[in-house]
Amino acid sequence: MRIDALNQVSQLYQTSKPKKVLKNKENDTSDKFEISQSAKDYQTAKAAVKTSSDIREDKVAELKEAVTSGAYNVSAAEIADKMIGKYFDSIF
Repeated sequence: MRIDALNQVSQLYQTSKPKKVLKNKENDTSDKFEISQSAKDYQTAKAAVKTSSDIREDKVAELKEAVTSGAYNVSAAEIADKMIGKYFDSIF
């Protein structure tokens, strides 16, 4: 029997004391995230849309004035064209 091989095997199975790990600030890692520029732009645009009104006051005022003065006139042919156009747009 080879004694040197037996010594190597016994060294493998010997228990060792746990090593203490010193915590350095250099080794201290924490999770970080960074928002991309396109995401920041998206957030800015979303905030601008959220603060804006859904109603275009200038168009509403213009149409109110046209209705009250009697100048607002839509022909039946224009209405029919719009209805048919929307119908065919939804099919195709």
